[in-house]
Amino acid sequence: MRRQHVAGSMHVLLTINAGSSSVRLAAFRAAAVAAGPLVSRRHERADLDPGAALDDLRAGLPGATAWTCVHRVVHGGATLSAPCLVDDTVERAIAACAGLAPLHNPRALAWIEACRAAFGADIGQVAVFDTGFFADLPAVAQTYALPHALCTAHGLRRYGFHGLAHAALWSRWRACGGAADARIVTLQLGSGCSACAIAGGRALDTSMGFSPLEGLVMATRPGDLDAGLVLHLQQVLGADVHEIERLLSSESGLRGMAGGSGDMRELLARDDERARLAVEVYCYRVRKYVGAYLAVLGGADAIVFGGGVGEHAPAVRAAILDGLGWAGIALDTYANAVLLGREGRISPPRARVAVHVFQVDEAQALATAALPCVERRAAARARGA
Repeated sequence: MRRQHVAGSMHVLLTINAGSSSVRLAAFRAAAVAAGPLVSRRHERADLDPGAALDDLRAGLPGATAWTCVHRVVHGGATLSAPCLVDDTVERAIAACAGLAPLHNPRALAWIEACRAAFGADIGQVAVFDTGFFADLPAVAQTYALPHALCTAHGLRRYGFHGLAHAALWSRWRACGGAADARIVTLQLGSGCSACAIAGGRALDTSMGFSPLEGLVMATRPGDLDAGLVLHLQQVLGADVHEIERLLSSESGLRGMAGGSGDMRELLARDDERARLAVEVYCYRVRKYVGAYLAVLGGADAIVFGGGVGEHAPAVRAAILDGLGWAGIALDTYANAVLLGREGRISPPRARVAVHVFQVDEAQALATAALPCVERRAAARARGA
């Protein structure tokens, strides 16, 4: 928890980041988002009671006279990628994509409803979409090799996710003196995991696709999978779409391979073959994507780690980058080993490719992205619209 002393009245932006395994809340003064959060909370239970959590946070800000709730929404489909005010149409679009982001969209909708209950039906709410950073992904990177008419009719494309996190990692790179025209590979490694190839601030490719299932191995999701295997499972198990969805979203990945929760910390502490193999498969998949994105970018100036695993697992970082010396990538073994939960460079000073660990501040990114919507709503209300 973080708290600043607040005096007087103020308009507060409350950011709500309902992830697959946790919920993070942060309150910012609307007039000073860059100053950081006034109050923040992290709840490790993604299924906690939203009303109680909101009451707890509000109690820490007795001076707040106006609130706007800002939600991270993972999937907005083909029609929603830019931040927007939440209305009935937006909620229906988020609900329509719930099957494509079953660990995230339903929770975002639950928090939207909880904010109405806590603050009143007319509370201003903004949706910020995780797909926004990838809205202009090059056609070659977003297109599936499926019938064109089918893709057009049903919005079948690679949308990409974790956009807020990858954009935040790029922002940290720039804030720490990184070149504006740099080519970097960002690795957001938490319960959900994704990689992104960025050149000059623009995403050129990313590992997640039509849904957050594609790409890297995750805590409970398999990442890349042969579509034929899914068809085979439906046949041999006689499973319906909901059972397959549960299998792929909640029972696969590290959990499926090793058993247990799928928490990387637990797997690293275990001494059995299933756990070791699961970690090796995880790291191997990330390393493959790093190699692929070096090809996409024509080389890289930096590799950037973020997320809970990226920040706290030196052994995983080392395993991912092992064998990439041919690309100018090297680790400072000591710097990597001692860097836990904080930012820093973990490559030798003269290495051709810098390797950094950055903390991802999605809360501030959410608040900043929402400001134009907040200002438009305030202007409309002032006009009596």
